[in-house]
Amino acid sequence: MLSMGSIGSCYDNSMIESFWGHMQTELLNRKSWRTRLELANAIFEYLEVFHNRKRRHSRLGIRTPVEYEKLYEQTQILRSGI
Repeated sequence: MLSMGSIGSCYDNSMIESFWGHMQTELLNRKSWRTRLELANAIFEYLEVFHNRKRRHSRLGIRTPVEYEKLYEQTQILRSGI
């Protein structure tokens, strides 16, 4: 049985396919760029600003990745008693 993270796992492929599909519709299909540098900057901004800080993900309880990480860190602090 294959699990997520193992070589040839169909679950890993579906996650990245979903990500690329979202990026395609939310960024790449909306504009064209004159240079590769402009495109690289747009992809960086999409990932670091929109995807990680603003876009809410259903698999994370309708939270952004940044919100989810903060919640995880707070939970770990409470569990460790620090």
